[in-house]
Amino acid sequence: MVTDEQVRRLFKLSQMGMNKTLAAAKAGMDAKTADKYRRLGKLPSQLAMPHTWRTRQDPFAGVWDWCRQQLQERPRLQGKTLFEALQRQHPGRFQDGQLRTFQRRVKAWRVTEGPRQEVFFAQVHRPGQLAQSDFTPMTGLAVTIQGQRFEHLAYHFVLTYSNWESCTVCFSESFESLSEGLQNALWKLGAVPAAHRTDRLTSAVCRLPDPEAFTNRYQGLLDHYGLRGQKTQASAPHENGDVEQRHHRFKQAVDQALMLRGSRDFVSREVYELFLESLSDRLNAGRRDRLLEEMLAMHALPPRRLEACKHLRGVRVDRGSLIHVDRNVYSVNSRLIGQQVDVRLYAEHLEVWYGQRKIEHLLRLRGRGKSRIHYRHVIDWLVRKPGAFEQYRYREDLFPTSRFRMAYDALRTQCPAQAAKGYLKILYLAARENESAVDQALGQLIHQDQAIDAQSVQRLMPQDHDPMTAASQVTVTLPDLTQFDSLYGQEEMS
Repeated sequence: MVTDEQVRRLFKLSQMGMNKTLAAAKAGMDAKTADKYRRLGKLPSQLAMPHTWRTRQDPFAGVWDWCRQQLQERPRLQGKTLFEALQRQHPGRFQDGQLRTFQRRVKAWRVTEGPRQEVFFAQVHRPGQLAQSDFTPMTGLAVTIQGQRFEHLAYHFVLTYSNWESCTVCFSESFESLSEGLQNALWKLGAVPAAHRTDRLTSAVCRLPDPEAFTNRYQGLLDHYGLRGQKTQASAPHENGDVEQRHHRFKQAVDQALMLRGSRDFVSREVYELFLESLSDRLNAGRRDRLLEEMLAMHALPPRRLEACKHLRGVRVDRGSLIHVDRNVYSVNSRLIGQQVDVRLYAEHLEVWYGQRKIEHLLRLRGRGKSRIHYRHVIDWLVRKPGAFEQYRYREDLFPTSRFRMAYDALRTQCPAQAAKGYLKILYLAARENESAVDQALGQLIHQDQAIDAQSVQRLMPQDHDPMTAASQVTVTLPDLTQFDSLYGQEEMS
């Protein structure tokens, strides 16, 4: 059989003017065969007929019509799923080794007869024109703060032309988190792009037919910075594709940096945030040239930042000394019962104001339907009404540390009828004197298995304590099982 290489050699020798017979001999073929290829001017591979016939019987010929119908009705069906269905319908007819053949048949059907796929159109990005942002969960990175799992999100801001990015740690997809993260990014950048695009966040996008409608608060934020708001279409997250892709790249970079660091545990949240900021700076260093192009096209920042909080006016303090804010419950001083207060709701805390004076600074609860009741707000009346403690709806909030809970359980064992009264005396002592000192005294009594009461606690309290010091919560660090996994894997290999 004559090869392409032989024919190429024949053509080359003929071009050099060599005798036809001699050229054919040197190319390793018969003179008549050489004349044929000179006349046709093509290689053997170019003359071969395409293989369009089957060399063996199609094993799926009798069932393919049913398979095609299933694929037409349910285009997302996988070939393996259909093959397993065929095996159930026709026991013993189809073997596992035929799966790849069937999958190729399904793939060919999708290409030639299947539904048309969505087309993505590459966009031209211009300097200073567009920024995209979104929230992304960071919990998968397994970061811990002093041994405790740190569940959090990141607000991620990206310029689509240079890919300059900024990250702000947050805990919910609230407007306050959006406002703080966006403003942090703009002030770090030092300039403002022409437009800002988000997905359909409920904190920014109105659920109205008007495609340009935004919430009043978000529109006010855009107006303050001279930004033009854009939002993706419903079920079209790829329209925010730059920031979505940077989510993956950024978290991958964080994961690599954590591995290089040798630990995912941080002393404090502030240290972790400095770690993220340093990483962002290193990533942005390689984008300096394109960023300079963007800076020339962007406009200046306004004179000041916009306060990133929600103002709630006329919030009434109910008879339980509670306020209801953003579907969560907080306690305030009982002096405010029946009064109306103003609440400023920030991303991570809230402030309670009365008569132009801030009277409470409370940590904001994450999620909905939760409560934060501070025992100092209600203890004066609880000690007068100890019978209310046992069935109090928010009773679990009145155990400042795990030792207080252990003390209450011990009192219920010692004297169930007087447990609530005895515990409230201890809680009142913590409110009046020092929570940390009471916590330490309880720990000593529990460790020594002694009877617990307010007198015993007070006797063990140091005399030179600070009345306002709070007790530290007792925590137990979970063991790291990765070392065990690695050892187990080594045993299997051995």
